[in-house]
Amino acid sequence: AMAADKGVDLTTTGQAVIYYETNDNGGDNGFFHKDQSQANAALQLNVGGDLGNGFTLGTQLSYIGTLGLEKNLVNGVKQFGGTDNDTAGTGATTTSTSEELALSKIFVAKQIANTTLKLGRQELPKSLSPFAYSEGWNVFKNTFDAIVAINTDIKDTTLVGAWVGSGNDSNDQGLSQMNDLAGGLATKGAYMLTVANKSLPMTALTVSYYDVVSTADVAWVDAQIAGKDMPLGLSIGLQGGTVMTKGQLDGAEDTTSFGAKVAIKPVENLMLQVAYSTVDDGAVAIHNIGTNVKSPLYTQMIYNQNHIKTDADTVVVKGAYSMGDMGKIIAQYGMSSDNAADNSDYNELDLIYKVKSGGVTYWASYMMVDHDAAADVDNKIRLWARYNF
Repeated sequence: AMAADKGVDLTTTGQAVIYYETNDNGGDNGFFHKDQSQANAALQLNVGGDLGNGFTLGTQLSYIGTLGLEKNLVNGVKQFGGTDNDTAGTGATTTSTSEELALSKIFVAKQIANTTLKLGRQELPKSLSPFAYSEGWNVFKNTFDAIVAINTDIKDTTLVGAWVGSGNDSNDQGLSQMNDLAGGLATKGAYMLTVANKSLPMTALTVSYYDVVSTADVAWVDAQIAGKDMPLGLSIGLQGGTVMTKGQLDGAEDTTSFGAKVAIKPVENLMLQVAYSTVDDGAVAIHNIGTNVKSPLYTQMIYNQNHIKTDADTVVVKGAYSMGDMGKIIAQYGMSSDNAADNSDYNELDLIYKVKSGGVTYWASYMMVDHDAAADVDNKIRLWARYNF
Protein backbone atom coordinates (compact mmCIF):
# COMPACT_ATOMS: atom_id res chain seq x y z
CA ALA A 1 0.00 0.00 0.00
CA MET A 2 2.84 2.42 0.82
CA ALA A 3 4.49 1.61 -2.52
CA ALA A 4 1.22 2.28 -4.35
CA ASP A 5 0.87 5.65 -2.60
CA LYS A 6 4.31 6.59 -3.88
CA GLY A 7 3.57 5.43 -7.43
CA VAL A 8 5.76 2.31 -7.25
CA ASP A 9 4.32 -0.52 -9.34
CA LEU A 10 5.06 -3.83 -7.58
CA THR A 11 4.35 -7.22 -9.14
CA THR A 12 3.64 -10.46 -7.30
CA THR A 13 4.54 -13.94 -8.51
CA GLY A 14 5.31 -17.21 -6.81
CA GLN A 15 4.91 -20.96 -6.73
CA ALA A 16 3.27 -23.67 -4.69
CA VAL A 17 4.93 -27.10 -4.44
CA ILE A 18 4.16 -30.57 -3.15
CA TYR A 19 7.32 -32.71 -3.06
CA TYR A 20 7.61 -36.39 -2.07
CA GLU A 21 10.30 -39.06 -2.21
CA THR A 22 10.39 -42.67 -1.05
CA ASN A 23 12.80 -45.63 -1.32
CA ASP A 24 13.01 -49.33 -0.57
CA ASN A 25 16.44 -49.36 1.07
CA GLY A 26 15.33 -50.13 4.60
CA GLY A 27 15.29 -53.81 5.50
CA ASP A 28 11.72 -55.09 5.59
CA ASN A 29 10.29 -51.69 4.69
CA GLY A 30 9.48 -50.81 1.10
CA PHE A 31 8.18 -48.00 -1.09
CA PHE A 32 5.73 -45.57 0.54
CA HIS A 33 6.43 -46.82 4.09
CA LYS A 34 6.58 -43.91 6.53
CA ASP A 35 10.16 -44.71 7.59
CA GLN A 36 11.31 -44.63 3.97
CA SER A 37 9.60 -41.42 2.88
CA GLN A 38 10.17 -37.65 3.05
CA ALA A 39 7.92 -34.82 1.88
CA ASN A 40 7.38 -31.06 1.79
CA ALA A 41 4.49 -28.71 1.17
CA ALA A 42 5.83 -25.28 0.27
CA LEU A 43 4.84 -21.82 -0.89
CA GLN A 44 7.08 -19.13 -2.32
CA LEU A 45 6.07 -15.50 -2.85
CA ASN A 46 8.02 -12.98 -4.96
CA VAL A 47 7.35 -9.25 -4.69
CA GLY A 48 9.32 -6.75 -6.71
CA GLY A 49 9.17 -3.89 -9.16
CA ASP A 50 10.60 -0.73 -10.65
CA LEU A 51 11.65 1.85 -8.04
CA GLY A 52 12.47 4.50 -10.62
CA ASN A 53 15.78 6.04 -11.74
CA GLY A 54 17.06 2.66 -12.93
CA PHE A 55 16.53 0.91 -9.58
CA THR A 56 14.55 -2.31 -9.16
CA LEU A 57 13.68 -4.28 -6.05
CA GLY A 58 13.28 -8.03 -5.62
CA THR A 59 12.14 -9.97 -2.55
CA GLN A 60 11.20 -13.59 -1.98
CA LEU A 61 9.63 -15.23 1.06
CA SER A 62 9.69 -19.02 1.26
CA TYR A 63 7.51 -21.18 3.48
CA ILE A 64 8.54 -24.83 3.79
CA GLY A 65 6.62 -27.31 5.91
CA THR A 66 4.99 -30.73 5.79
CA LEU A 67 1.33 -29.96 6.69
CA GLY A 68 1.81 -32.48 9.49
CA LEU A 69 2.56 -35.36 7.12
CA GLU A 70 5.53 -36.41 9.27
CA LYS A 71 3.07 -37.56 11.94
CA ASN A 72 1.65 -40.34 9.80
CA LEU A 73 2.98 -40.62 6.24
CA VAL A 74 6.66 -39.52 6.20
CA ASN A 75 9.60 -39.41 8.59
CA GLY A 76 11.18 -36.13 7.54
CA VAL A 77 11.63 -33.49 4.87
CA LYS A 78 13.59 -33.07 1.63
CA GLN A 79 14.31 -29.40 2.30
CA PHE A 80 14.37 -27.50 5.58
CA GLY A 81 12.99 -24.06 6.11
CA GLY A 82 15.25 -23.21 9.02
CA THR A 83 18.63 -23.95 10.54
CA ASP A 84 18.70 -27.76 10.51
CA ASN A 85 20.52 -29.22 7.53
CA ASP A 86 20.86 -32.50 5.66
CA THR A 87 24.15 -31.89 3.87
CA ALA A 88 24.16 -35.31 2.22
CA GLY A 89 21.14 -34.37 0.14
CA THR A 90 19.23 -37.52 1.06
CA GLY A 91 16.42 -36.02 3.13
CA ALA A 92 16.70 -39.08 5.39
CA THR A 93 16.33 -37.32 8.73
CA THR A 94 13.67 -37.17 11.40
CA THR A 95 14.75 -33.77 12.71
CA SER A 96 11.89 -31.28 12.48
CA THR A 97 12.44 -27.89 10.92
CA SER A 98 13.04 -25.17 13.50
CA GLU A 99 12.06 -22.28 11.21
CA GLU A 100 9.43 -22.53 8.51
CA LEU A 101 9.81 -19.07 6.95
CA ALA A 102 12.93 -17.83 5.17
CA LEU A 103 13.73 -14.61 3.34
CA SER A 104 15.32 -16.44 0.41
CA LYS A 105 15.75 -13.31 -1.78
CA ILE A 106 16.11 -9.62 -1.14
CA PHE A 107 18.07 -7.51 -3.57
CA VAL A 108 18.30 -4.11 -5.25
CA ALA A 109 19.46 -3.78 -8.86
CA LYS A 110 20.66 -0.68 -10.69
CA GLN A 111 20.87 -0.29 -14.46
CA ILE A 112 23.67 2.03 -15.65
CA ALA A 113 23.97 2.12 -19.47
CA ASN A 114 24.90 -1.46 -20.45
CA THR A 115 25.81 -2.50 -16.92
CA THR A 116 23.52 -4.04 -14.31
CA LEU A 117 24.62 -3.99 -10.68
CA LYS A 118 22.74 -6.34 -8.36
CA LEU A 119 23.26 -6.39 -4.58
CA GLY A 120 21.68 -8.73 -2.07
CA ARG A 121 20.37 -12.27 -1.74
CA GLN A 122 19.76 -13.64 -5.23
CA GLU A 123 19.95 -16.67 -7.50
CA LEU A 124 23.10 -17.31 -9.54
CA PRO A 125 22.73 -19.29 -12.81
CA LYS A 126 25.02 -22.25 -13.54
CA SER A 127 25.60 -20.97 -17.09
CA LEU A 128 27.47 -17.91 -15.75
CA SER A 129 28.63 -19.19 -12.36
CA PRO A 130 29.40 -22.92 -12.71
CA PHE A 131 30.99 -23.29 -9.26
CA ALA A 132 28.55 -21.20 -7.21
CA TYR A 133 25.07 -21.62 -8.63
CA SER A 134 21.43 -22.09 -7.63
CA GLU A 135 20.48 -25.77 -7.87
CA GLY A 136 16.99 -26.64 -9.05
CA TRP A 137 16.65 -30.28 -7.98
CA ASN A 138 14.96 -29.69 -4.62
CA VAL A 139 11.75 -27.97 -3.51
CA PHE A 140 13.18 -24.45 -3.98
CA LYS A 141 16.49 -23.19 -5.38
CA ASN A 142 19.27 -22.08 -3.07
CA THR A 143 20.30 -18.42 -3.16
CA PHE A 144 23.42 -16.37 -2.38
CA ASP A 145 24.27 -13.10 -0.66
CA ALA A 146 26.29 -11.52 -3.45
CA ILE A 147 27.31 -8.43 -5.37
CA VAL A 148 27.02 -9.05 -9.11
CA ALA A 149 27.94 -6.76 -12.02
CA ILE A 150 26.90 -7.72 -15.58
CA ASN A 151 28.19 -5.77 -18.59
CA THR A 152 27.34 -6.14 -22.29
CA ASP A 153 29.37 -3.28 -23.83
CA ILE A 154 31.50 -5.66 -25.94
CA LYS A 155 29.72 -7.15 -28.95
CA ASP A 156 28.61 -10.78 -28.48
CA THR A 157 30.17 -10.75 -25.01
CA THR A 158 28.81 -10.75 -21.48
CA LEU A 159 31.16 -9.91 -18.61
CA VAL A 160 30.15 -10.94 -15.10
CA GLY A 161 32.02 -10.00 -11.96
CA ALA A 162 30.81 -11.10 -8.54
CA TRP A 163 31.57 -11.27 -4.86
CA VAL A 164 29.76 -14.27 -3.38
CA GLY A 165 29.86 -13.87 0.37
CA SER A 166 27.31 -16.29 1.76
CA GLY A 167 24.18 -18.19 0.91
CA ASN A 168 21.63 -20.74 1.91
CA ASP A 169 21.81 -24.42 1.02
CA SER A 170 19.99 -26.53 -1.56
CA ASN A 171 18.75 -28.60 1.40
CA ASP A 172 18.00 -25.70 3.75
CA GLN A 173 16.46 -22.31 2.89
CA GLY A 174 17.30 -20.82 6.28
CA LEU A 175 21.09 -20.80 6.30
CA SER A 176 23.01 -17.55 5.90
CA GLN A 177 26.56 -18.73 5.31
CA MET A 178 28.55 -20.28 2.51
CA ASN A 179 28.24 -23.99 3.21
CA ASP A 180 31.49 -25.96 3.29
CA LEU A 181 33.31 -23.90 0.69
CA ALA A 182 35.84 -25.93 -1.30
CA GLY A 183 36.24 -29.00 0.86
CA GLY A 184 34.73 -27.85 4.14
CA LEU A 185 37.49 -25.51 5.28
CA ALA A 186 36.68 -21.98 4.11
CA THR A 187 33.57 -19.94 4.83
CA LYS A 188 34.90 -16.55 3.75
CA GLY A 189 33.36 -16.35 0.28
CA ALA A 190 34.66 -16.13 -3.27
CA TYR A 191 35.40 -13.62 -6.02
CA MET A 192 34.31 -14.60 -9.54
CA LEU A 193 34.92 -13.35 -13.08
CA THR A 194 33.12 -14.87 -16.07
CA VAL A 195 33.43 -14.04 -19.76
CA ALA A 196 30.71 -15.44 -22.05
CA ASN A 197 31.30 -14.95 -25.78
CA LYS A 198 29.38 -15.92 -28.94
CA SER A 199 31.66 -14.42 -31.60
CA LEU A 200 32.71 -17.79 -33.07
CA PRO A 201 30.19 -19.35 -35.48
CA MET A 202 27.82 -21.81 -33.80
CA THR A 203 29.86 -21.58 -30.58
CA ALA A 204 29.05 -20.29 -27.11
CA LEU A 205 32.25 -20.03 -25.05
CA THR A 206 32.23 -19.40 -21.30
CA VAL A 207 35.37 -18.91 -19.20
CA SER A 208 35.14 -18.55 -15.41
CA TYR A 209 37.70 -17.87 -12.71
CA TYR A 210 37.14 -17.99 -8.93
CA ASP A 211 39.31 -16.80 -6.08
CA VAL A 212 37.91 -18.83 -3.20
CA VAL A 213 39.24 -16.95 -0.19
CA SER A 214 41.95 -18.83 1.75
CA THR A 215 41.27 -22.14 0.01
CA ALA A 216 41.60 -22.42 -3.78
CA ASP A 217 41.56 -20.81 -7.19
CA VAL A 218 39.26 -22.33 -9.81
CA ALA A 219 39.59 -21.99 -13.59
CA TRP A 220 36.82 -23.45 -15.78
CA VAL A 221 36.05 -23.39 -19.51
CA ASP A 222 32.85 -24.51 -21.25
CA ALA A 223 32.20 -24.53 -25.00
CA GLN A 224 28.82 -25.33 -26.57
CA ILE A 225 28.78 -25.97 -30.33
CA ALA A 226 25.40 -26.14 -32.07
CA GLY A 227 23.60 -24.69 -35.07
CA LYS A 228 20.79 -25.17 -37.55
CA ASP A 229 23.27 -26.32 -40.20
CA MET A 230 24.65 -29.17 -38.10
CA PRO A 231 23.61 -32.65 -39.39
CA LEU A 232 20.97 -34.52 -37.37
CA GLY A 233 20.71 -31.56 -35.02
CA LEU A 234 24.21 -32.34 -33.76
CA SER A 235 25.44 -30.44 -30.71
CA ILE A 236 28.75 -30.79 -28.89
CA GLY A 237 29.85 -29.67 -25.44
CA LEU A 238 33.39 -29.48 -24.07
CA GLN A 239 34.33 -28.48 -20.53
CA GLY A 240 37.36 -28.62 -18.30
CA GLY A 241 39.40 -26.89 -15.69
CA THR A 242 41.35 -27.11 -12.50
CA VAL A 243 41.00 -26.35 -8.79
CA MET A 244 44.31 -24.99 -7.51
CA THR A 245 44.71 -25.28 -3.76
CA LYS A 246 46.14 -22.53 -1.55
CA GLY A 247 45.84 -21.10 1.97
CA GLN A 248 44.30 -23.68 4.28
CA LEU A 249 44.87 -26.31 1.57
CA ASP A 250 48.37 -25.14 0.67
CA GLY A 251 50.46 -28.08 -0.48
CA ALA A 252 47.47 -30.29 -1.23
CA GLU A 253 47.17 -31.75 -4.72
CA ASP A 254 45.30 -29.72 -7.35
CA THR A 255 42.26 -31.25 -9.05
CA THR A 256 41.88 -31.38 -12.83
CA SER A 257 38.77 -32.38 -14.76
CA PHE A 258 37.58 -32.73 -18.35
CA GLY A 259 34.15 -33.44 -19.81
CA ALA A 260 32.52 -33.86 -23.21
CA LYS A 261 29.04 -34.53 -24.55
CA VAL A 262 27.56 -35.23 -27.98
CA ALA A 263 23.84 -35.04 -28.75
CA ILE A 264 21.81 -35.66 -31.89
CA LYS A 265 18.14 -35.46 -32.91
CA PRO A 266 17.71 -38.35 -35.37
CA VAL A 267 13.95 -37.86 -35.65
CA GLU A 268 11.53 -35.15 -34.61
CA ASN A 269 11.04 -34.81 -30.84
CA LEU A 270 13.79 -37.33 -30.01
CA MET A 271 17.16 -36.39 -28.48
CA LEU A 272 20.00 -38.87 -27.87
CA GLN A 273 23.12 -37.92 -25.90
CA VAL A 274 26.30 -39.46 -24.56
CA ALA A 275 28.46 -37.65 -21.99
CA TYR A 276 31.84 -38.39 -20.45
CA SER A 277 33.77 -36.88 -17.56
CA THR A 278 37.04 -37.61 -15.85
CA VAL A 279 38.25 -36.14 -12.55
CA ASP A 280 41.65 -36.92 -11.06
CA ASP A 281 42.46 -37.60 -7.40
CA GLY A 282 43.08 -34.01 -6.28
CA ALA A 283 42.24 -32.70 -2.83
CA VAL A 284 39.08 -30.74 -3.77
CA ALA A 285 36.02 -32.12 -5.54
CA ILE A 286 34.57 -30.66 -8.75
CA HIS A 287 31.28 -29.42 -7.32
CA ASN A 288 29.15 -26.42 -6.43
CA ILE A 289 31.17 -24.64 -3.74
CA GLY A 290 28.01 -23.04 -2.38
CA THR A 291 26.34 -26.33 -1.49
CA ASN A 292 28.85 -29.19 -1.90
CA VAL A 293 26.01 -31.16 -3.51
CA LYS A 294 25.74 -31.01 -7.31
CA SER A 295 28.49 -30.75 -9.92
CA PRO A 296 28.80 -28.69 -13.14
CA LEU A 297 29.91 -31.85 -14.96
CA TYR A 298 27.86 -32.98 -17.98
CA THR A 299 27.56 -36.42 -16.35
CA GLN A 300 25.52 -35.10 -13.39
CA MET A 301 22.39 -37.23 -12.86
CA ILE A 302 19.77 -37.21 -10.11
CA TYR A 303 21.86 -38.98 -7.45
CA ASN A 304 25.37 -39.69 -8.75
CA GLN A 305 27.16 -36.48 -7.67
CA ASN A 306 29.27 -38.03 -4.91
CA HIS A 307 30.53 -40.67 -7.34
CA ILE A 308 31.60 -38.46 -10.28
CA LYS A 309 33.27 -35.39 -8.79
CA THR A 310 36.42 -36.90 -7.28
CA ASP A 311 38.83 -39.46 -8.76
CA ALA A 312 36.32 -40.98 -11.19
CA ASP A 313 35.67 -41.69 -14.86
CA THR A 314 31.97 -41.52 -15.78
CA VAL A 315 29.88 -42.22 -18.87
CA VAL A 316 26.18 -41.28 -19.12
CA VAL A 317 23.85 -42.12 -22.02
CA LYS A 318 20.54 -40.29 -22.25
CA GLY A 319 17.42 -40.23 -24.36
CA ALA A 320 14.55 -37.72 -24.24
CA TYR A 321 11.32 -37.90 -26.21
CA SER A 322 8.81 -35.06 -26.33
CA MET A 323 5.13 -36.00 -26.72
CA GLY A 324 3.91 -32.41 -26.98
CA ASP A 325 1.01 -31.72 -24.64
CA MET A 326 1.36 -35.27 -23.27
CA GLY A 327 4.71 -34.41 -21.70
CA LYS A 328 8.28 -35.65 -21.99
CA ILE A 329 9.92 -39.00 -21.20
CA ILE A 330 13.61 -39.10 -20.22
CA ALA A 331 15.78 -42.16 -19.64
CA GLN A 332 19.43 -41.98 -18.63
CA TYR A 333 21.99 -44.52 -17.46
CA GLY A 334 25.37 -43.71 -15.93
CA MET A 335 28.45 -45.69 -14.95
CA SER A 336 31.36 -44.47 -12.79
CA SER A 337 34.50 -46.55 -12.35
CA ASP A 338 36.28 -47.02 -9.03
CA ASN A 339 35.21 -43.62 -7.72
CA ALA A 340 36.68 -42.09 -4.58
CA ALA A 341 33.34 -41.90 -2.73
CA ASP A 342 33.48 -45.58 -1.71
CA ASN A 343 36.23 -47.05 -3.93
CA SER A 344 33.72 -49.03 -5.96
CA ASP A 345 31.99 -48.94 -9.32
CA TYR A 346 28.71 -47.06 -9.42
CA ASN A 347 25.67 -47.41 -11.69
CA GLU A 348 22.47 -45.35 -11.86
CA LEU A 349 19.33 -45.56 -13.96
CA ASP A 350 16.85 -42.65 -14.04
CA LEU A 351 13.43 -42.88 -15.67
CA ILE A 352 11.59 -39.54 -15.71
CA TYR A 353 8.17 -38.39 -16.85
CA LYS A 354 7.39 -34.66 -16.85
CA VAL A 355 4.20 -32.94 -18.02
CA LYS A 356 2.46 -29.59 -17.63
CA SER A 357 -1.32 -29.54 -17.36
CA GLY A 358 -3.73 -26.92 -16.05
CA GLY A 359 -0.83 -24.62 -15.21
CA VAL A 360 0.77 -27.28 -12.97
CA THR A 361 4.06 -29.03 -13.80
CA TYR A 362 4.15 -32.67 -12.67
CA TRP A 363 7.26 -34.82 -12.22
CA ALA A 364 7.48 -38.56 -11.60
CA SER A 365 10.82 -40.40 -11.58
CA TYR A 366 12.27 -43.76 -10.68
CA MET A 367 15.95 -43.94 -9.73
CA MET A 368 17.96 -47.18 -9.40
CA VAL A 369 21.25 -46.70 -7.55
CA ASP A 370 23.75 -49.56 -7.45
CA HIS A 371 27.35 -49.44 -6.27
CA ASP A 372 29.60 -52.34 -5.36
CA ALA A 373 30.26 -51.11 -1.81
CA ALA A 374 26.55 -51.25 -0.91
CA ALA A 375 24.84 -54.44 0.19
CA ASP A 376 21.68 -53.86 -1.84
CA VAL A 377 20.45 -51.91 -4.81
CA ASP A 378 18.66 -48.73 -3.69
CA ASN A 379 15.46 -47.97 -5.59
CA LYS A 380 13.87 -44.53 -5.23
CA ILE A 381 10.71 -42.78 -6.41
CA ARG A 382 10.38 -39.00 -6.56
CA LEU A 383 7.06 -37.19 -7.17
CA TRP A 384 6.34 -33.48 -7.21
CA ALA A 385 3.82 -30.96 -8.49
CA ARG A 386 4.67 -27.28 -8.99
CA TYR A 387 2.24 -24.45 -9.75
CA ASN A 388 3.73 -21.13 -10.82
CA PHE A 389 1.58 -18.01 -10.57
